[in-house]
Amino acid sequence: MKFIEMKFFLKSLLLPLLFISQISTAQSVLTGTIRGKVHDITSHEALAGVSISLNDATHTTVSDADGNFLLDQLPLGRYTLKASSVGYTTKIINELFLTSQKELVLDIFLDEQVNQLDEVQVSTSSPNLSGAKTGLQTITIEQIMRFPATFFDPARLAFSFPGVANANDQANGMSVRGNSPDALQWRLEGLEIVNPNHLANAGTFSDQASASAGGTNMLSAQMLGNMNFLTGAFPAEYGNSYGGIMDMRLRKGNNQEREYTVQAGLIGVDLSTEGPISKKHGSSYLINYRYSFTGLLAAGGVNFGGETIRFQDLAVNLSFPTKRYGDFTIFGMGGSNSNDFEFTDEDGLGPQTSKDLSDINYQSEMGAVGATHQITLSSNLLWRTAIAYSGLNADRVEGFNAFGFDFYNLSDNAYLKNYVNYRNQSKLSGSSIFTRKMSGNSVLKSGVFFTRSQSITDIDDFTGVFYTEHSGNVVQPFAQISKVVGNRLTADFGLHYSFYDFVETYKYLEPRAALSYKLSQKQQISLSYGKHSSQPNGVQSFILSGDILNDREIIPIVANHLNLKYENNLNQNNKISAEVFYQTARNSNLGFDSDNRFYSSLNTGIQPYGFSSLLNGKSRNYGLELSYQKYLTPNGLFVLANTTLYRSLFTTVDNIETDTKYAANKIVNVTIGKEWSWNKERTFGANMRVVYMGGFRNYAIDEAASANSFLTQFDYSKPLTDVNSDYFRPDIRVYIKRSKEKISRMLSLDIQNVSNQQNQAYKYFDRLSNSVVQKYQLGMVPMINYRLEF
Repeated sequence: MKFIEMKFFLKSLLLPLLFISQISTAQSVLTGTIRGKVHDITSHEALAGVSISLNDATHTTVSDADGNFLLDQLPLGRYTLKASSVGYTTKIINELFLTSQKELVLDIFLDEQVNQLDEVQVSTSSPNLSGAKTGLQTITIEQIMRFPATFFDPARLAFSFPGVANANDQANGMSVRGNSPDALQWRLEGLEIVNPNHLANAGTFSDQASASAGGTNMLSAQMLGNMNFLTGAFPAEYGNSYGGIMDMRLRKGNNQEREYTVQAGLIGVDLSTEGPISKKHGSSYLINYRYSFTGLLAAGGVNFGGETIRFQDLAVNLSFPTKRYGDFTIFGMGGSNSNDFEFTDEDGLGPQTSKDLSDINYQSEMGAVGATHQITLSSNLLWRTAIAYSGLNADRVEGFNAFGFDFYNLSDNAYLKNYVNYRNQSKLSGSSIFTRKMSGNSVLKSGVFFTRSQSITDIDDFTGVFYTEHSGNVVQPFAQISKVVGNRLTADFGLHYSFYDFVETYKYLEPRAALSYKLSQKQQISLSYGKHSSQPNGVQSFILSGDILNDREIIPIVANHLNLKYENNLNQNNKISAEVFYQTARNSNLGFDSDNRFYSSLNTGIQPYGFSSLLNGKSRNYGLELSYQKYLTPNGLFVLANTTLYRSLFTTVDNIETDTKYAANKIVNVTIGKEWSWNKERTFGANMRVVYMGGFRNYAIDEAASANSFLTQFDYSKPLTDVNSDYFRPDIRVYIKRSKEKISRMLSLDIQNVSNQQNQAYKYFDRLSNSVVQKYQLGMVPMINYRLEF
């Protein structure tokens, strides 16, 4: 089902005329405030005496005894911040934007400098919370709000990064370095959670809920703080994943001033409030509620081709710092969504596709609640503990309407009239981690993760009943030591132990290592290795051999990652990098009889009926990523350009190596933008992103078998020979920001696929036309958004 299809909103292309009307003579010079706190990145101890300067020392200050700093009465606009202190690496924080009604509150983390090189500067827009030396991208809310066609979703922003391919325009499913989108792990405050996305059925084949994606993230961008996106060879603390990790962190509310945000656009209406609970103790709250704009339209009787789409969510983050007992947070999020289709035959032409023969209802709810505690026990020791419970329910019911009963010659009480898909999943996750500075320029990080998972899948379809239920525990202790050797070399060595206790018990000792060598003040080369195991997501995690699926064996996938990266910080605003990656994996599901010899669960979560499978599949992915980044600076220009050349292969049971579904082989991304300011109170921006990549691959459809059944049947006796055409999509974003004394506002227009390019999505067998039908990605999608801060 389509997530957004609003052709009548093309009139919004006239929006630039509204922008012009916004530009008028400034009345007075307005100012704003940048403040925050500086920490040691290892112990999180407050750092005093750190020099803070903006834009080449035009404005300066020094952090106080508690690490706090304040720069007020600043002209509005774009800033670059520099934080420097004796004994620490200088940190350059780019892409800061100051408005009149929103204080910029920053947490700055400095790395201890123990080598004897000249002053080393690290340019970034967000801190490296993971410690990864390779396979890392950092994400900020400012980027989410600025990049074209993100729909304010961090996953859609990740499509601009090297090695990441969008599985379908309608959803945020990420194929990372040729892996299935189902291999991605979502984390909240460092803990593994269930799929945190609305409309998990968006853009999927047969409209089935995916394991790790959806139409949009359930956390509004208003709630998000600094995030790390990891693509391979993860540090020792990360486990139960092999295909990518999105580690989302929540932003703390302003603990000194009350602030409000109202945002309305085609994604939804956001209402956000934040402020101090106690100014004296520094506690704060941040609350956001969002209701979908499509839901408001549905309430008014508007649908999209017979579909009504609704979602809403609520998120809360409460922060309680103390002087003696550390910092406590309590957080929660929850949301519901639905997607209903009812064929109305408004044109009187009757059903045109087999979908028109049914009424379909999809509903889902997801929620998470948790708490964290962090305390600096000494100048050398940090202890962090976290716990979270997350759960989701997804229910899809498809039933024949009058046209369907007539087409299939069924009576009203026919058994074959419903297709029911139900998924229930929950995770209870906890962690306790110690980080300690040791003698000899070493840091030891150790701890344990625990996850209790439960899952129920219930499918009642045209072929009969399919039911699975399983629960189990994953215990993951780890330890990693980081040591600076000499003046240039940093070495990380760690072990991660994974204990899976489901139907059977599996144990894996997973070594992790990284070496980073500074070639010069600006250049660095890094090598990382990691062994990673992961409990599979979805139906493919079960061996289909027998009658009782509850007791089926679940074998984790085991992968080895090797990354080599070269990085050159040309100056504080420009950098280039090249990264080579190589990954092998085993234990994916394979078909082994002659009719299904090319089936692999790496390509599809749909298990063919009537055959068993072996969990002994092998795969390998390898490639090269080239990237150039120019941060958005006060002169107003930014660039993010990258190219990925890669292969994604799996080996059949008879030892034939062939391409996986996600072997697009090439990805090219270019994002470029420019800002212009008038009197520091008005800013106009224009950005464009262009993506070009090879087409994904599909199994050929067995038309004879499909014609004799109610489902599309694929031919697994052959490789994925049906290859989509190359994918091309340009997106644009234009916006104007204006600050007044009591309110700041931003009006923006995003247009996804501005050239209305027709990109292939997938094919299916349509029973009504008795033929194979090509489905396409979304065409042009405009999105207007208006944001107020006061």
